[in-house]
Amino acid sequence: MITLTALRAALAPALTAPALTAPALTAPHSPADTPDDVGLPLVAQPEGGPLPALRGWETGAAVAVGTSGSTGTPKVVLLSAEALVTSARLTHERLGGPGTWLLALPTTHIAGIQVLVRSVVAGTEPGVTDLSGGFRASGFATAAQAVLASPGRRYTALVPTQLGRLVATEGPGLAALRQFDAVLLGGAATPHALLERARRLGVRVVTTYGMSETSGGCVYDGLPLDGVHVRLVDGRIEVRGPVLALGYQGGEPFGEWFRTGDLGRVRPDGTLEVLGRADDVIISGGEKIAPLQVERALAAQAGVREACAVPLADPEWGHVVAAAVVPEDFGNPPDEAALRAAVGEAVGRFAVPKRVVFVRELPLRGPGKVDRRAVANSFE
Repeated sequence: MITLTALRAALAPALTAPALTAPALTAPHSPADTPDDVGLPLVAQPEGGPLPALRGWETGAAVAVGTSGSTGTPKVVLLSAEALVTSARLTHERLGGPGTWLLALPTTHIAGIQVLVRSVVAGTEPGVTDLSGGFRASGFATAAQAVLASPGRRYTALVPTQLGRLVATEGPGLAALRQFDAVLLGGAATPHALLERARRLGVRVVTTYGMSETSGGCVYDGLPLDGVHVRLVDGRIEVRGPVLALGYQGGEPFGEWFRTGDLGRVRPDGTLEVLGRADDVIISGGEKIAPLQVERALAAQAGVREACAVPLADPEWGHVVAAAVVPEDFGNPPDEAALRAAVGEAVGRFAVPKRVVFVRELPLRGPGKVDRRAVANSFE
């Protein structure tokens, strides 16, 4: 586990350096400038054993973050102190200044790590939510007390599942959440209905898009942080800027632009809309279907808390769409025919789920990320 003390030491060189504003990458170390084999940086990974020692350009890393491997082979992302600190500074600039943070996410993932990095950069002591028994609204409310009593601005970061629980209770957890100056929300796509409800209840939600390779969130409410640039190439999102990781351990250093695995489009107002993973696209009868669009159509219906759309093999169409739906009231689920009709109207007939099952919750892999493989396997 990454501790605040260890993180302060790892980030120290970048904290005294001038803030990076130009969209330039941290130059990787040359093998000629460093020993062939050096010790590891701070390591955060969901699972797995010790990492091999860093070599060559890898020695510029301050933190190593293991990916969950939910969409492929797990990798180890190497992040420099400069990229992490720059991301924190740019976040504070976007939110209105440094503040005190409440940690409500595990520090085995970049979102949790960045809460600590931002605290180090701000020179404040973060509050910590007890997650040993899972996330609970009551525990969040208790942990928030000290943070909300601090002077200046107060922030926290959540995934949609956590926000949903806090909004559903409408108790002390929600009351505490409404007092934060900004609540960063990321890690997974957020149902529009949940986002609108939270904002209607007075929660200052800021949606984020990013990943370990970009030091966490780098696009806030659809707009890149200052110095971060986003472009679409064949529908795929690419990012460049001073928040990029050095590269993957055992691979080559990243170039100027990092090609993500996500599809996106630009809305008429110029903001970025993320359409989901390119690897998740379902091809049915030659039609390409983005599962996120199906899920948004389902989640927009009354009585639906969240949904996950996955492909099922089909001898005639190649694949068809299946959907696992979490109803607000499991004992009184919404009408299946109405759900299918809603998808057909919003996305198209080709995207209508051929199978719909109601479940109490969706399996997760990583903070707030649905395990699509587990959902697909549940239909077999």
